[in-house]
Amino acid sequence: MHKDSIKPGEKVLIVDDLMATGGTAKAMAQLVEKLGGEVVGVLVLMELKGLKGRDALAPVPVFSAISYEGN
Repeated sequence: MHKDSIKPGEKVLIVDDLMATGGTAKAMAQLVEKLGGEVVGVLVLMELKGLKGRDALAPVPVFSAISYEGN
């Protein structure tokens, strides 16, 4: 991410294709916050709920189009 891509105070929605452990989304959120942005939510196409990726992002709201209960 380029350091001038997010301005301080800017609200950001993170969009990803898959959430498993939440590691990628958490890393993106940390980059956004480091640049002064505010992560208002995470949107994923598919979530593997058994790996508890949402827990890594709490209290940020997570929305998924498709959820699989298994690992």
